[in-house]
Amino acid sequence: MKITSKGQVTIPQAVREQAGLLPHSEVEFEVQANGDVVIRPVATPLTSIRQRFERVRGTANASQFKGMGTDEFMAFLRG
Repeated sequence: MKITSKGQVTIPQAVREQAGLLPHSEVEFEVQANGDVVIRPVATPLTSIRQRFERVRGTANASQFKGMGTDEFMAFLRG
């Protein structure tokens, strides 16, 4: 993986999913004494409904929603 001239890098989808990084997530970087760089999500308090929307943002085609009807999806969002 290469860093672009603008200092950007694409985090692979599998890594984003495992780390719980959603589109528009805020992250912070920490450089450890040995030079390793740690990326972690920034914890921001969200309302209950906002958390549910954030959890599904950009995932309409995710396998967990395949075949789910509108009523089922709304029930999922409402918790």
